[in-house]
Amino acid sequence: MKLTNIRNFSFIAHIDHGKSTLADRVLEVTGITKKYMGKTPQLDSMPLEKERGITIKAKAVCLPYRGYNFNLIDTPGHVDFSYEVSRSLTACEGTVLIVDASGGIEAQTIANLNMARENNLVIIPVINKIDLASARIDVVSADIAGLLGCGIEEIIPLSAKTGAGITNLLDRIIESVPPPEGDPAGKLKALIFDSTFDPFRGVIIYIRVYDGEIHAGMKIKAIASGKEYEVQETGIFRMKPEKKKNLTAGEVGYFIAGIKSLDEVKIGDTVTGAKDDTAPVPGFREIKPFVFSSFYPIGDTTEKRLREAIMKLNLNDAAFTWEPEQSQTLGLGFRLGFMGSLHMEIIQERLERESDIEILATAPQVIYRVKTHDGEMLDISRPDEWPDKKGISKVYEPEITATIITPDKWLGQCMKLLESRRSKYISLTYINPQKVILKYKLPLAEMIADFIPTSNPSARATRHLITNIPDSGKRIWKKWKYS
Repeated sequence: MKLTNIRNFSFIAHIDHGKSTLADRVLEVTGITKKYMGKTPQLDSMPLEKERGITIKAKAVCLPYRGYNFNLIDTPGHVDFSYEVSRSLTACEGTVLIVDASGGIEAQTIANLNMARENNLVIIPVINKIDLASARIDVVSADIAGLLGCGIEEIIPLSAKTGAGITNLLDRIIESVPPPEGDPAGKLKALIFDSTFDPFRGVIIYIRVYDGEIHAGMKIKAIASGKEYEVQETGIFRMKPEKKKNLTAGEVGYFIAGIKSLDEVKIGDTVTGAKDDTAPVPGFREIKPFVFSSFYPIGDTTEKRLREAIMKLNLNDAAFTWEPEQSQTLGLGFRLGFMGSLHMEIIQERLERESDIEILATAPQVIYRVKTHDGEMLDISRPDEWPDKKGISKVYEPEITATIITPDKWLGQCMKLLESRRSKYISLTYINPQKVILKYKLPLAEMIADFIPTSNPSARATRHLITNIPDSGKRIWKKWKYS
């Protein structure tokens, strides 16, 4: 396939704005699946994804459309997975921003839009669910135009449910999203943007090829880890992996190389020829957990069963860390590290469901950074790791930037709640006369520990507000007064 006939793009949206339904409709229009019958999303395969209405693992699918190859990368939307989302977006040249015609712009709309802008992607705005009786097409279109600085005529109205406007979107993708750049004859350079584990074949690695080609029998290396492998199979994604002789510049697909553990695969790493000296795709960093909790077996669950369940799940999700620990009160258990509070909830629920075990989880805690008088920097995630107070020079805690979108009538309660949590006001912007965007800086610890004040008389309103606040954003270290 010529580079000029390839389009790599993603869908981004707030929760429940119709991203997965739209993806299913696109699968139908391009002939990958049969007519959509209102069933559960086909790209969201995990039960938790279907129940929560969120994408947890990135998906990729190659779609034929009017002589073009569309590579749709469906990314996680929650900011707990912001690094993975950023690496997935790096594999694209464009993105479709989906906004609900009834709900309008929400917090995740802005969070995902900012990541798309950071990756310099072409943004195609879409207003979805125009078939709803509660749709406010004119108002929401004006809000989107104001947010993006585009004309209202550039916004595509559509209904993922009825199929209205889908072909208009696909034609716009051809027109607006640029083809990928690259040298098919050059040395291999490919970005790892996700991976999954198959118990029979090992790790299946999702890649976007920038230069050169990758094929079975080829010896490759991962630049960040320095490890070398021999490729066993390459292919593209339809609804299932489809074997292909090779992947060349501009294409999105997978390779298998007999890798036995996800620990060996670094999301964001660059793959190149084993003997090549190739510059990596910029932006790679090691993923480190920021939220920690201890899991203990209860009921009929034994420590051995819990260990086996954690090891099994860790094969499919290397983003969480774990180590054994012992409590005088609760006995043998495990200390787990997560990317955020939502990530913790998902891991706990998957362990309990998929392995039929019962878990007692301790309250989540954040990591602290300690500078000693000797100049050593220590990351502290549990009470027994704290050095003697006399040896501590400075202590830092993770700080986040939270974006809150709230109806104007609840602005006062929302600001009062945030200001009670050691927060620092940044800005207030009206999207329209009824909806406000607030930005605050506050410690991550304040977000993960009992943030919803259920004893407050306005708890109902506050809970509604909190659902629109990302658990974590760009994390930076702030000096913390330790006593």
